[in-house]
Amino acid sequence: MPPSKRKVVSSSETANKRVAASKNGVPAYRDSKNEEEYGIVQREFYPPEMTNARALQYNNDEIPRPIEILNGAIADTESQREAVPVKDAVVHWFKCDLRMNDNKSLHMAAQKAQSKNVPLICMYIVSPQDFQAHITSPPRVDFILRTLQILKEDLAKLDIPLYVETYEKRKTIPEKIMDLWEQWGVSHVYANIEYEVDELRREALLTRKCLDRGIAFTVVPDTCVVAPGELSSQQGKQYAVYSPWYRAWLAYLREHPEQLDPFDAPGQNPSTAREKFSNIFDKPIPEAPENKKLNEEERKRFKHLWPAGEHEALDRLNKFLDQKIGRYKDTRNFPAANTTAVISVHHAAGTLSARTSIRSARDVNSTKKLDGGHLGIVGWISEVAWRDFYKHVLAHWPYICMNKPFKPEYTNIEWSYDEELFKAWCQGRTGYPIVDAAMRQLNHIGYMHNRCRMIVASFLAKDLLIDWRMGERYFMETLIDGDFASNNGGWGFSASTGVDPQPYFRIFNPFLQSEKFDAEGEYIRKWLPELEEVKGKAIHDPYARGAGHVAEKNGYPRHIVEHKDARERALLRYKEGLGRDTA
Repeated sequence: MPPSKRKVVSSSETANKRVAASKNGVPAYRDSKNEEEYGIVQREFYPPEMTNARALQYNNDEIPRPIEILNGAIADTESQREAVPVKDAVVHWFKCDLRMNDNKSLHMAAQKAQSKNVPLICMYIVSPQDFQAHITSPPRVDFILRTLQILKEDLAKLDIPLYVETYEKRKTIPEKIMDLWEQWGVSHVYANIEYEVDELRREALLTRKCLDRGIAFTVVPDTCVVAPGELSSQQGKQYAVYSPWYRAWLAYLREHPEQLDPFDAPGQNPSTAREKFSNIFDKPIPEAPENKKLNEEERKRFKHLWPAGEHEALDRLNKFLDQKIGRYKDTRNFPAANTTAVISVHHAAGTLSARTSIRSARDVNSTKKLDGGHLGIVGWISEVAWRDFYKHVLAHWPYICMNKPFKPEYTNIEWSYDEELFKAWCQGRTGYPIVDAAMRQLNHIGYMHNRCRMIVASFLAKDLLIDWRMGERYFMETLIDGDFASNNGGWGFSASTGVDPQPYFRIFNPFLQSEKFDAEGEYIRKWLPELEEVKGKAIHDPYARGAGHVAEKNGYPRHIVEHKDARERALLRYKEGLGRDTA
């Protein structure tokens, strides 16, 4: 929870972080003093926020993107890696792909090991500093560790060891794991690509440096159904708008239907693996790092709410396709309806691949066309595809992984850092029932319905004018399904700082959103016990609709801002910061 001290950044103070006006008269962003003070930029891991000018260098292809550096390393070393002979073992390195089925890298590692009848070893590195740098929430760390326990048991049935160890210093990981691979006599290591900047740079380094030790390190695209870089416009540019991107995504899969084919799980390891790697089989899954531990009550709650592992993921997917997909199109925006799949936690941890989800939905449809047949299935596939889209955006515009908005000029907006208002938002004490219900749900179960994510994000950025990146961070440190690309994309959408085709500043009216998507107040009453007694439409705004005595008696707060005034203030602030009237 944010600190309780109060600070409101004044116009004069904000002016101190600006330099000479740009050509359109808008002061240019210079430093990240506030961003560092309020935890947006973690200086223990990263440099200050980059300037707008450097972000534009990425846009203008003046400096290489991390994905391009990795692709270059892969291409440059291809022949050398192919020439490496198989030695004593092959490794698959688990990261955000904690499953045995439909896992490309694991399948390739198993095939390589079986080709010479040598053991397959699997591994996962617990990195407290990476968890902190990436703002991985304690509930998500707990989910990962519980999943690893199930995965370890499933792999052991095939005599495949799973090595899980905690490495305290993130910068030492490459050298330490290369030492370990040499100790095991490993000749080949496989892993699936992650598209965050730190991971791309690490993989590029390992692709080259492993060859110095006679090890072929191979990373492959598997996180996305269609890999970043495969889609481009007729002008050869990357898509920044979802609709044309999605049409290209569909066209690509029509032309390459094999992209949806599953990868088989690994087979039985040689029996000698049990004795040779007995120390790995006997080694328990480590506990959560101190900086990410849940208390006992929280552990029990999240274990009950979110059963871990691949089996649970597939079961949840199949139940959704069997029982709920028929109502999905008409009810997906209603948080009380319980008609969504709620499998985002499994996509984030990789206990379920997006490919499996898309293929499974296609297979229960009346047609093999991903954009045809049952409207509920068509709609759900298009929602899952957003995960691909945001990772494509991340790969091509890497500065969004460096605390920079997709539209760099939005850094020039004068944001507030009022900690009392931020605390009220975090705790669900804003006086706006739909906002507060959503935040209470998030804080209790580590999850929030997608419609509500948009409502609360818009409220923080537009009604409170608080730097949207503070909300982005709070989501990541609280969500059990936190995924950087999707979370950043969602916040960019709601704050109008991201990939957004709208020529205006989108500002949600929380009352209208509440009345439209929780008309009877079922969701609000579930999460706000103070308002259980409120009848009818007053549930959406009790103090203004004759139920203030009930709300006040039960300790429910009044509005911390008035939406009408906040809307006008937001429009003015955005226009002043950007020097234009459109987004």
